[in-house]
This record gives sequence, C-alpha cells and structure tokens, in this order.
Amino acid sequence: MDKVMGLASEKGVVIFSKSSCCLCYAVKILFQEIGVDPVVCEIDQDPEGREMEKALTRLGCNAPVPAVFIGGKLMGSTNEVMSLHLSGSLIPMLKPYQN
Repeated sequence: MDKVMGLASEKGVVIFSKSSCCLCYAVKILFQEIGVDPVVCEIDQDPEGREMEKALTRLGCNAPVPAVFIGGKLMGSTNEVMSLHLSGSLIPMLKPYQN
C-alpha cells in the first residue's frame, strides 16, 4: 500500500498497469493524445507487483488495472476514466499535467 500511495502522491498522473493489458494500453494512449505523459507502473514487471495489486483492490479499484491516479486521487479504471473523458471532465483535471 505504501508504494502505491507513495507513487500516486509524488507524481501528477500515475497509471498502474500490466504490460499485456489492452485496456491499460487504451488508457495510456488516451492520455498521450491529451498531451499528458503519465508515470506508468507495470505491476507485472515489479517484484512487489502482487502486493501492489492487493493494495489497489483495497483502495477500491474494481479491477486492479488500469488504476489511474490524478493529483494523488484515485480516479478508477477504464470505465471511470472514459466516463470522465466523455463528460468533458477529464481534460480540465489533466490541464496542470499537460506537456
């Protein structure tokens, strides 16, 4: 839990991902298109990945990945991020982090 919260609060935009996850890929591409370069933590390639996955579930992620944090706050997974984007709420949240 400490590693997850540490990364999420230190960096502006963080995506916890798995390298083989197509939904994770879609979220990463969306953020690139918006002009945001998130910190991507591939939990399947991290020795603490299992613990990180459990921590994300405890924090309230329906699916452990992708888990998106903006400004230290958990936004959710693909459904929540896409809903924010379609409603027009995502881009204003990401403004401070755009390149």
